Order: sequence, then C-alpha cells, then structure tokens
Amino acid sequence: MSSKPTALLIGDSICMGYRPLVKQRLEDKVNVIGIEDNGGDSDNLFKNLDNWIISRNADLIHFNCGLHDLRVDPKTGKYQQPPDIYGQNLQQIVKRLQNETKAILVWATSTPVIDERHNAVKEFHRYKRDVEAYNKVATPIMKKAGIITNDLFSVIMNDDIEICLMPDGVHATEHGNNLLTEAVINCILRELKQK
Repeated sequence: MSSKPTALLIGDSICMGYRPLVKQRLEDKVNVIGIEDNGGDSDNLFKNLDNWIISRNADLIHFNCGLHDLRVDPKTGKYQQPPDIYGQNLQQIVKRLQNETKAILVWATSTPVIDERHNAVKEFHRYKRDVEAYNKVATPIMKKAGIITNDLFSVIMNDDIEICLMPDGVHATEHGNNLLTEAVINCILRELKQK
C-alpha cells in the first residue's frame, strides 16, 4: 500500500482553528501538516516560504494570507500591507511555489469579519469591505496562475455570519470551524484525486 499523501495547510489563526479538525478527520487518508506559528501577513509568509512550505515536500499546499495584511491603524488609516503590496507579495509567493514545488496549489480566500464586533476594542481595525477588496486582489492572480481557489469567504457568508464568528467578530465559532473544516476536507480530497 502506498504511503498517504501530505497536505500542508498554512495561514493565520483562522487556519489554526480548522487545521486540527481537518487533521483529525483525514488521519486515515491524508497526512495533514502545518506550522505552529500564525502565518501572519503576506510579507511574513513570503519571508518564511523556505522553512514553512518549500522544504516540506507536500503533495498539496492549501495557503492563505490577508486578514493581517488588511489590518488598519485607526489613528493613521494605514494598512499593514496596502492592497498593491499585498498583490505583489502574492505574485512572488505564487511564482516561487510554482517554480520550487511540485505540489497541487490551493488558495483559500480570507474569511469575513463583523465590523462592529471586531473594532469595538482593538488597537487595529478590520472591515468586511476590505476583506472583499483583498480577496478581489488575490482572485485574478490565482486565476492567471491556474491555481484552484477554495472560497472560504463564501462558506461563512452562505451560512449565518452571526453564529459562524465569535464575539471578537473574526475568529470562527465551533459551528463556523465545522463549516470551514468540511470545505477544506472536500477540497483536499477532490484535488488529490485529480493528481
């Protein structure tokens, strides 16, 4: 019997929420791996590509960044990574992954936020409109590169966002995590079968 394929799931704290569930549910079929850290923004992901992704020799890489990029300083109005820089970083990430891995690549869209909840007490703000805008930056980049998109934004929006997200307005509840887990599992199994 052949060894199990490896799927690397990398992203921010949203990924850290669903990855253990995906790992548990796929343990008989797929070796699910990740990083212990929060992947952070696109600049951080690009700087750590070698250690976090390229050296891992995964059969499938399911990756995301964005929710850290679009953080806004309420005092200055500046983004952590403005949309144009975010796009440039994604292009560099994609180029290296395509040139230096043989993995199936899957891009995950960033999940929505509830503005009023999230921005009540934070030293930085996030807005749903920015999540949509940053996803719109990423989509054509992935499409042009021929990379599959797993639309996790729509997974939450097609359900009840109020019960999918925690009181902080960004992290997934148990219900939200179950929905994301299901979507990620379905995507992984579908794409690995295509190989």
